[in-house]
Amino acid sequence: MWRRIGSGIALLAAMASAGAAAAATVAVPALPLWEIGVFGGAAATPAYPGADDRAGRALLLPIVIYRGKIIRADRSGVNARLINSDRMELDLGFALSLPSRSDDVDARAGMPDLHSLLEFGPRLKVLLAQPSPTSRVRLELPLRMPLELGNGFRRQGLVFEPRVVYETGDGTGKWHADANLGAVFGNARLNSYFYDVAPRYATPTRPVYEASGGLMMTRLGMSLSRRITPDWRVFGFARYDNHSHAANRDSPLFRKTSGVSVGAGFTWTLHRSAARAWE
Repeated sequence: MWRRIGSGIALLAAMASAGAAAAATVAVPALPLWEIGVFGGAAATPAYPGADDRAGRALLLPIVIYRGKIIRADRSGVNARLINSDRMELDLGFALSLPSRSDDVDARAGMPDLHSLLEFGPRLKVLLAQPSPTSRVRLELPLRMPLELGNGFRRQGLVFEPRVVYETGDGTGKWHADANLGAVFGNARLNSYFYDVAPRYATPTRPVYEASGGLMMTRLGMSLSRRITPDWRVFGFARYDNHSHAANRDSPLFRKTSGVSVGAGFTWTLHRSAARAWE
């Protein structure tokens, strides 16, 4: 059950974290306080960082958007705003990763599956520049703790993902685009989840390996979304990960120095509140 739930939520979260389903985050006044609708999409990603096999997911899910002053659940994720000023925002952010079956990954044959990781933790966002009224550049500093779904919510270390984000739109919410550049660092426990080879899983071509903490990848991402009608929005995203300088590139599970993720989908709003909220 947790695998199926995690798979669906993870795809939605993966797209949201990439900015795929984002409505314009440049200030747009008088949006509905809440909306309910349907999310549909598909994505293809590497099975794990540094894998040469890929994983794909497609799904259709209900979606609920709530734009409260502190608690917010919208197309860019779920968070709780702790500090919110013109130049700085501190919130609690959430993200999820897609699961991967070891039977579908040659390098991990006979090893345990990789479950979805639910990540949450504080995220500091700092406004660096505002080139125009409808665009801005910001620095994001999220520190998250991953919990493994389907395995008793076991904690799997820490991940730090600093990045610079440029976003722009038309000021009305009709279309939105963003680009981001950053790096992903994991501590020893998180990297062990992906790259460790315990003695019982060692083979002549897969020696024992103990992972260390450090850089996992550098990342470049882009996304575009457009509102077709007041109720329909379509989106797409692409992300390039480079692992050339990853701390655990000597692991026998590390097979590729780069990976590309792509996805596309739609949101359909069925009902929205009369009450309004300011972005």
